[in-house]
Amino acid sequence: MKGLMILFRRELALAWSGGGGPLLACGFFLCLTVLIPLAAGGDPAGLRPIAGGVAWLALALSSILSLERLFERDLEDGALDLIALGPAPLELVVLAKAKAQWLAVGVPLALTAPVAAITLGLPPAQAPLVLLSALVGSLGFALTGALGAALALGSKRGGLLIAVVVLPLFIPPVVFGAGALERATNGLDPAPALAFLAAWVLFAAVVTPFAGAAAIRNAQG
Repeated sequence: MKGLMILFRRELALAWSGGGGPLLACGFFLCLTVLIPLAAGGDPAGLRPIAGGVAWLALALSSILSLERLFERDLEDGALDLIALGPAPLELVVLAKAKAQWLAVGVPLALTAPVAAITLGLPPAQAPLVLLSALVGSLGFALTGALGAALALGSKRGGLLIAVVVLPLFIPPVVFGAGALERATNGLDPAPALAFLAAWVLFAAVVTPFAGAAAIRNAQG
């Protein structure tokens, strides 16, 4: 456990080094929410029905930006070999890295999400729901992103491969998260959509450690 805590603190420190950590992802998120209304014509009445979906799409795309270096950096400098030889199982290492990714990037993005959604025309009263769903969804993005980063280890175009792998896996949380906001906007209970979103995150939490560890072992072999 001590080794995992050291690894976790190291990942948090590395997330803030060389580029400002989540600032790039949050800046990209906000830029998307500004560009999309301009491309759609800027009519608030036309944007309001799709505000939740656009905000979730921007959240998903912003979550990909910092995934490429999640494991590749350690593979290049040999740290991944030392981690694999350590006492902590690789499955827990993958979980620790995903948790650090969520805290360093996912949580700041989730805190930015209500501002972006309101900018797109969502009612301010839905800000707490946007924050809650974004916190849950960003955890799922971090878990799935860690799996994509592990599968892309050793690839010459790792960033592109990660996007190809994880974007299809991001479809369910985007649908469920945007669905929760749409139900709330129409006066319906968003709990069913949030339950599906939480179930997807739990599924990712179960699959990612084992599949990610297997991908790392394959890349090292």
